Amino acid sequence: MNKSTFEEELNRTGKLVYTNVGDSMKPLIRQGKDLIIIEKVSGRLKKYDVPLYKRDSGKYVLHRILKVRENGYVICGDNRWQKEYDITDRHIIGVLTAVVRNGKTIPTDSFKYRLYVHLWCDFFPVRAFIIRAHNFLKRRFKK
Repeated sequence: MNKSTFEEELNRTGKLVYTNVGDSMKPLIRQGKDLIIIEKVSGRLKKYDVPLYKRDSGKYVLHRILKVRENGYVICGDNRWQKEYDITDRHIIGVLTAVVRNGKTIPTDSFKYRLYVHLWCDFFPVRAFIIRAHNFLKRRFKK
């Protein structure tokens, strides 16, 4: 069986379906449990889109756009508090179009999804504080 890169698969079929590795997009995407559907990008992305991008280091990342700038994007995972500023259109490979959870497809243009996005992202400072406090307490009581 030949392995192909994400870029090759998107160019060949226009769509990529897989399970993610990592917890940076929790609670939206659960590692190894949910399927994510990525499609080719057409044009500039918008605030709240979730691009699959490749960092200059070669690492693939799936995080949410918090702000669109003229020359790039401000991006952060839903389970992260540190923003990333150096992502441009040349890094972006595809964009999340749906999540499949427990056999049910949740498209990114559905009301339920958009409600989650606004509640989770519009209160970013609160979310960042909660995540930082949770991580601190986890480290503190792990000892």
